[in-house]
Amino acid sequence: MLFRTKVALRSVCDITPRLLEMLGVRGLLLDIDNTLTTHDNPVPAPGVEAWVAGMQAAGIALCLVSNNHPPRVAPFARRLGVDYVCEGKKPLSKGFREGLRKMGLSRKETAVVGDQIFTDVLGANLFRVPCIFVFPMEMEKTRFFQLKRKLEIPFLPKKIYEEKSEGVKQV
Repeated sequence: MLFRTKVALRSVCDITPRLLEMLGVRGLLLDIDNTLTTHDNPVPAPGVEAWVAGMQAAGIALCLVSNNHPPRVAPFARRLGVDYVCEGKKPLSKGFREGLRKMGLSRKETAVVGDQIFTDVLGANLFRVPCIFVFPMEMEKTRFFQLKRKLEIPFLPKKIYEEKSEGVKQV
């Protein structure tokens, strides 16, 4: 189904190189708002900068793909030391295609990471790459987002996964 995800985690920081290896993933196309930081916050959430450094040290390619504009995305990407795509038009494939090109990877080697069902999850499924859903860091305050979050409820993952020594397990 177009609104379902492969894996759901509490936070982007729960994604590990081992999990990505099990999924056959060598690169991540990352959302920003409510995935790496709270909405419109120029500073990454606690632990995100260390997580990015750990992913890079493990050889995982990272690229931000955001529907936001360059003044929001470029400074955030520079701070993290990762490449980026602005105005990605998610859930359409434009931003994902550009992100793959920047990382030099194929669809089979890549996953999308994000917190929104109707942009990140739908976009990943339309583009035919796995999606790792992370729950939003906080609920947005605008009416548009409040309505969108209510419409997402029937599609939210019922299972959250956690990496254990035997592999990825439901908790």
